[in-house]
Amino acid sequence: MKSIVVIPARLESSRLPNKVILDLCGKPLIQRVYERVGESRYIDDIYVATDSGVVAKVVEEFGGNVIMTSSKHQSGTDRIAEAVKSIDADLIINVQGDEPMIESTLINSFVELFKNDYEVYFASAMHKIGSKDDLNNPNVVKVIKDKQDNAIYFSRSKIPFTRDGEIEIDNYYQHIGIYAYKKPFLLEYSQLEPTFLEESEKLEQLRAIENGYKIRMVESDYRSVGVDTIEDFERVKKLCRECKDIT
Repeated sequence: MKSIVVIPARLESSRLPNKVILDLCGKPLIQRVYERVGESRYIDDIYVATDSGVVAKVVEEFGGNVIMTSSKHQSGTDRIAEAVKSIDADLIINVQGDEPMIESTLINSFVELFKNDYEVYFASAMHKIGSKDDLNNPNVVKVIKDKQDNAIYFSRSKIPFTRDGEIEIDNYYQHIGIYAYKKPFLLEYSQLEPTFLEESEKLEQLRAIENGYKIRMVESDYRSVGVDTIEDFERVKKLCRECKDIT
């Protein structure tokens, strides 16, 4: 099984412009993501998918692979689907371009899952919610799953609702925005029209659920440290100086 990672990367970002090329402890943020992904022992190739010539130049300067895509895509999934059409690959893993602390062990878990369970065609990740603040924060996406570890629903609201009072905090799960797909499914998925639930919650993975597809969830200890704001960037810079794995 040939496994690749594609990192979608836009230059424009409403909350933190040019974030993927910001200097993070001596290297562009996108290079930090690329190098962390490269630590996985299972990945055959890594690509950055972008519509920006500026991003492409930065990636090429550090020796990375770039695929230019349309500027009209509404989601990273759509951008990746265009990028992989002409690439020979069985498994595509979508790692966001603003995840400089991504752990190779999580990427390895996806590859192992698809090797061991041929029925899986779409997967994502989650970890236990750490605090009540996160539980009540609409920017922290929650997920509930069935007994076969398939996602039932994703929401910005606290799910499940508990009629008879609070349940233990570690019974709630936070979604990690990393995805893995078999290539034929990805191409099919990207052709689906946006759905009511997707547009209501602004969560593209709900398009799959509303169309009857299953998303297998992988539980991980990895705590996503995405960069959406200048405060996030400053927090990651602090981790960058303190964590030997990223410096």
